[in-house]
Amino acid sequence: MNHSNNTHIYTDGACSGNPGPGGWGAVILRDDALDLKKAEEHFGGVNDTTNNRMELYATIHALQVLKDEKGTIHVHTDSTYVKDGITSWVKNWQKNGWKTAARKDVKNKDLWQELLAATNNIIVEWHWVKGHAGHPLNERADTLARNGVMKIMMKKAMEAQNRTA
Repeated sequence: MNHSNNTHIYTDGACSGNPGPGGWGAVILRDDALDLKKAEEHFGGVNDTTNNRMELYATIHALQVLKDEKGTIHVHTDSTYVKDGITSWVKNWQKNGWKTAARKDVKNKDLWQELLAATNNIIVEWHWVKGHAGHPLNERADTLARNGVMKIMMKKAMEAQNRTA
């Protein structure tokens, strides 16, 4: 479905241990409807990951859902890693063959490349939101990310229980 107004994405990542089981969450609001009741919610988890990977994945997933969207997509993240990375650092990383200023390999290169691909042919504006500061949509994305962690932890617990049964 194509929409013509602004779309807002609120994303978050979470990790139990870093690395450890992780989760990601995304809240998508189309056509400037900043009403949680009209939101699309997406979440998931990964067994062994880092918080930064989950922050990136939440954003990638939401943008992939919106790949045919018309208008501006506003990404709201509480991760300065994601916002600064995509708006500032990534250009230099690409120029330097995916090396940092210290000539080290860029961490999470695979996800940065996916994020770049997900932003092709769409208009994205990036916004930083202070995490855990009571913003209802950011808090909802955080809850979804923590649900992703719990889902992975429950799955691991069930697998361990089945092995001992």
